[in-house]
Amino acid sequence: MKIFNTLTRQKDEFKPITEGEVKIYACGPTVYNYIHIGNARPLCVFDVLRRYFEWRGYKVNFIQNFTDIDDKLINKANDEGITVPEVAERYIGEFWTDAKGLNVREATVHPRATDNIKEIQGIISSLMEKGYAYESGGDVYYRAKKFSQYGKLSHQPLDDLEAGARIETGDIKEDPMDFCLWKGAKPGEPFWDSPWGKGRPGWHIECSAMAGRYLGKTIDIHCGGLDLIFPHHENEIAQSEAANGCEFSHYWMHNGFINVDNHKMSKSLNNFFTVRDVANKFGYEPIRYFLISSQYRSPINYSVDIIEQAKNSLERLYTCRNNIDFALQNATDGGEVPKFVETAKTDFITAMEDDLNTADALAAIFTLVREINTAIANGAGKTTLQACADMFDQLTGVLGLVYNRKTEVLDSEIEQLIEKRTAARKSKDFKTADEIRDKLKEMGIILEDTPQGVKWSRS
Repeated sequence: MKIFNTLTRQKDEFKPITEGEVKIYACGPTVYNYIHIGNARPLCVFDVLRRYFEWRGYKVNFIQNFTDIDDKLINKANDEGITVPEVAERYIGEFWTDAKGLNVREATVHPRATDNIKEIQGIISSLMEKGYAYESGGDVYYRAKKFSQYGKLSHQPLDDLEAGARIETGDIKEDPMDFCLWKGAKPGEPFWDSPWGKGRPGWHIECSAMAGRYLGKTIDIHCGGLDLIFPHHENEIAQSEAANGCEFSHYWMHNGFINVDNHKMSKSLNNFFTVRDVANKFGYEPIRYFLISSQYRSPINYSVDIIEQAKNSLERLYTCRNNIDFALQNATDGGEVPKFVETAKTDFITAMEDDLNTADALAAIFTLVREINTAIANGAGKTTLQACADMFDQLTGVLGLVYNRKTEVLDSEIEQLIEKRTAARKSKDFKTADEIRDKLKEMGIILEDTPQGVKWSRS
């Protein structure tokens, strides 16, 4: 598999640290509000990455954190007159409602920043001992310029980064580029005791601590949104590699931004949508389909028309899968595994091995759908149909799609009417058959006569 590595700016052949295993760290949400569709893109994209590795036989250790201490949580708690832990618990719960709606699987571990204070303080102490960090006014800062490779992920010269740096009011840094590892406690804020006084961790240090605790000093893949490259991931590299003396992550994957109606998503433009907002109108699965329908590094544009297109595409998938089930119920024994089934698998793998190209992977699935529909129309046998079903389920499962299938049961009155119509057709009493068909239509049941028998659906 080739992965576009932000660190090298090219597609690199993926070689895991340990054969047959993959260690992935994905930056999770700061839990002070509902997740928006921009947050949902890395959730779905890297869920697909994890699923694909597992489908290919790898053991995957997938870590995704919750940032549960941050200025945003503190402000939210103050605004609502509740505690920071209460804010975190509420929005972790809301996160899971949306994540499960999107069919995002739970990570191997979902660590919280507040459960890793000991590990955070351990890294800070190590950095201070090595001269990479210093205490100033109750805060602890990292000396960015001391790390000679600072800027290697964002590919920006230190001078350019420094030009954009600012010392905010109240900061007492040695240099504008330095960033905070530990924040001294302010009145009314949550705090933990530390060698530098009461305080709380900075944002960047928590991910270094949690990745190290659950995955080790060097990991295979670190991933997140494009907006995290600088400063968050750049700072993670600097503090982790300075503390541990080894490479932090071999591969860095970043997904592109989401625009809304061809404009940048922004609260000020009133085009800022939470996942919950969109799901209440269109359901969760069209959101997931939309988010993985393009190659993950490309920018994508959200609009109502595009979500409607996603719904239509999903309907084609569900119709195909339901047609397979119906055909299997009435098919004769025999047939063989058709060549197009293996071709679909090969094309799907080729797409996914090329930097997780889910757009081409979906194209392979829809080619399979077309071939399956033709096979059903030609009266395929059970062996053929079962092979089609198995491959369809495998490929859509890797992408996390077609997860809302339901088995509907008709009430006895409708079943009896369908049986009477079938009997009327056999006896060539077409007048009665048509009358029953019309009656069923009034009851919301649409009948379709196929080579495999009568198929029904709800209008």
